[in-house]
Amino acid sequence: MPATDRPNILWLCTDQQRHDTIAALGQPHVRTPTIDRLVGEGTAFRRAYVQSQICTPSRASFLTGRYPASHHVHRNGNRCFPSGETLVTRLLADAGYDCGLVGKLHLSRAQGHEVRPPNDGYRVFQWSHHPLPDLDYSHHAYHRWLAEEKGVDAEALYARVRGAVCEGVPAELHQTTWAAEMAIRFITERREGPWCLSWNPFDPHPPFDPPAEYMARYDPESLPHPLFRDSDIERQRAFAEVAQQSIQAIDPRIPVDREQPDDALGTAAATRPPARFYGRAVKAAYYAMIELLDDQIARILDALEATGQRERTIVVFTSDHGEMLGDHGLIYKGSRFFEGLVHVPLVVSWPGEVRAGAVSDALVESIDIAPTLLEAAGLPVPSYMQGRSLLALLRGEGMLHEHRPHVVAEFNDALGSTVRPMPTHATMYFDGRYKSIVYHGMGLGELFDLASDPGEFDNLWDRSDARDLRNTMLARHFDAMMATSTAGIERTHRY
Repeated sequence: MPATDRPNILWLCTDQQRHDTIAALGQPHVRTPTIDRLVGEGTAFRRAYVQSQICTPSRASFLTGRYPASHHVHRNGNRCFPSGETLVTRLLADAGYDCGLVGKLHLSRAQGHEVRPPNDGYRVFQWSHHPLPDLDYSHHAYHRWLAEEKGVDAEALYARVRGAVCEGVPAELHQTTWAAEMAIRFITERREGPWCLSWNPFDPHPPFDPPAEYMARYDPESLPHPLFRDSDIERQRAFAEVAQQSIQAIDPRIPVDREQPDDALGTAAATRPPARFYGRAVKAAYYAMIELLDDQIARILDALEATGQRERTIVVFTSDHGEMLGDHGLIYKGSRFFEGLVHVPLVVSWPGEVRAGAVSDALVESIDIAPTLLEAAGLPVPSYMQGRSLLALLRGEGMLHEHRPHVVAEFNDALGSTVRPMPTHATMYFDGRYKSIVYHGMGLGELFDLASDPGEFDNLWDRSDARDLRNTMLARHFDAMMATSTAGIERTHRY
C-alpha cells in the first residue's frame, strides 16, 4: 500500500476509565454523545481487557503488542524503558507516518520528567504526565501552555484543588482542554503522508476534580450506589497484605461529612485515596470528568471533519485500565481483578472500512490494538507481537462475537504508591464466564462465575462444591499464563 493511501490514526486513550461509562453501551447516568457517535459509526467491544490494571505495564503492552511476561515492563516507576522493545509508533514512523504524542506516555518513571524511549517514533512530543504542578517545567508542555499562552501560574491555579473529590480548574484551563488544542494543532498541520496521534489525557484519573460547571451537571443522589454488600468489609480483610491503594474496605453508601474535607494536595490526592468517601459523590465527579473528555474529543473530531480527513482516519477509543469507584468498598486501583479495574472501553471507527453500529461480545485484549493498526496500514505484523489483529472482525470478514478463547491480566509488583510496600504477584484468567485469580505465594485465590454473579460477590475458590471447577480453571489458568512468555527470537531452522 502506498504511504499516501494509508489511513491516519487517532488513538484516544484516557487514563483509568472503566468499561461501564458510555451511554450508548448502557450507562444511563453519564453523558457521552461524542463517544456514542463513535459507537454508531464503528464497532464497540463490550469485553475488552487490559493486560495489567496498572498504567506502565498496561501501556507497555498495548504499545508493543506484547504481554508483560515478554516485554518485562511490570512496574510503575521503572528507571527506563527496555531498549530492545519496539513501540508500534516506531514501526509506523519507519513506514512514513508522522507520529505525535499529546499527554501521558508513562513507559518509565515520571518523577520530574520521563526519560523517553530513544526510538519511540514520535516527532511531536507534547508531554504532560499529569496536570499537577510537581513536574519539571521545561518538560511539561501543559504548564508551558498555561504560562506562555494563558498567562497563568500552574502552582497557583492548582492550589485550589484539594482532596480526592473536589472542584477542579476551569474548563478553559484544564489539561483535557489543552490536550484537545494540541491534538487539533497536530492533525491540521500541512503534510504529505499519513499521521498517527497518541492522545493521552490524564482524566478521569484521581483526584476526581472536574471543572465546577461539569460537577454541577451531576447530582450524586440521582446515581446508584457502587456495587457493595456488607460482607465486602469482612472479605477485604483477607486481602490486607495485597498491594492496593485502598487497603480497608468501607461502606461507600454512607455520606461523608462535607465539613471535614480531605485536604490532600497534588499527587498525594492522585495516589493516596481518602480513608472515607461517599460512593455517589465519587461517581458524580468521575462522570463529570468523562463528560469533559467527551466534549474535547468532539472538538478533535470536528477538526477532522473540517479538514476533510475523517473518511481516511481510523479512530480508536480506549483506556489503560479501570477504577474501583467504590465497588466492594474500594477506590482507586491495585492488585485486584474486579471488572471495574481490568475491563475497559474499546471502540474502533473508520468510515467505510469498519462495521458501523456493531457491538461485539468477543473477548479481546489491549495488545490486539497494535497489530490491528499495522494491518489497517497495510504493514506486516512482526512475529514477536503477541496481539491478534481485529481487522477482519472489524471489516465484517470474521465472526462478530469471536476473537479469543480467553483473556489474561497480571500484577507483578506493579504499584509503588501503596500505603505499605507489598510486592504482590497475581494473575487472572477469564474465559468469558469464569474468572480465576491467583495471588501467588499468598495462599489466596478467587473464582467467580460472572454469568450468575456479575458483581463478583460470591467467591467460589474455597467452596467444596466448586472444587472440580477450580481445578479445571487452574489448569487452564497456568497454561494461559505460560503462553504469555515469548519463545524469543524467531525460529528460522529446525536445528
